[in-house]
Amino acid sequence: MTAMSEVETTLGRLHVQDDGDGRPALLWHSLFVDSTSWELVRPALARHRRLVVVDGPAHGASGPAPGPFTLADCARAAVEVLDACGITEPVDWVGNAWGGHVGLTFAAGMPARVRSLTTIGSPVHGLERAQRVLKVTPLVALYRVAGPISLVRGALRDTLLGDAAVAAAPDLAQRVLDAFAHADRAPMLEAMRSAMLRRPDLTDQLAAVAAPTLMVAAEDDGDWSPEHARRAIARMPRGTASTVAGGGHIAPLLLEPARLAEMITALWSEAA
Repeated sequence: MTAMSEVETTLGRLHVQDDGDGRPALLWHSLFVDSTSWELVRPALARHRRLVVVDGPAHGASGPAPGPFTLADCARAAVEVLDACGITEPVDWVGNAWGGHVGLTFAAGMPARVRSLTTIGSPVHGLERAQRVLKVTPLVALYRVAGPISLVRGALRDTLLGDAAVAAAPDLAQRVLDAFAHADRAPMLEAMRSAMLRRPDLTDQLAAVAAPTLMVAAEDDGDWSPEHARRAIARMPRGTASTVAGGGHIAPLLLEPARLAEMITALWSEAA
């Protein structure tokens, strides 16, 4: 049975689900969504690990962050969550998009607390100028003025999921996107600015990640392609790259959950 708790952290009150038994693994979702996005993958992972599933600040059932925050702040909040759960041994980190960025920062800065790291759809490079000016900044500005209108939701649907993932799991895709539509606007806006507009280039941190690492890229994800992942793991002591179907950062969780779970648990076996 899944236990739920609220953990007070430096980033505010975070909602945490505790599921399964065994060695611990921490799951952190993508920006804009919440832990619902793990639904098809969680059962397979929970057969092997005690899953600590976090809703990031301003997402899902968590409270707002007290102000602007960094990836390092998120990593510190993850430590506070693990401490509150009584977990002091190394964890297997599984992060999707934003969750992968937090995981890379966590693994590079606190190597003793990481057994393995999996990132799914998590671009290591920072935003390119054209992407920032033509796509991301206008999206954030539109959300600030108008909220989660159909134009904003449609852009996120295409970037995060893509047509194939929506067709494969339409009900889950809708619930995943509903998390953004129902979020409080001011805290979500700050999260967008902190975790997306101000996201740093993480390339220089890759060499410091000593844990076995799996970087997963969707084959049609233009922002984080399989080639991007291969270039990133070449900088890591123990990195592996894998390609799955999909056209968005979250798409693999809906399109190939069984294969994704197999790859993650294989990494866990290697790390053990």
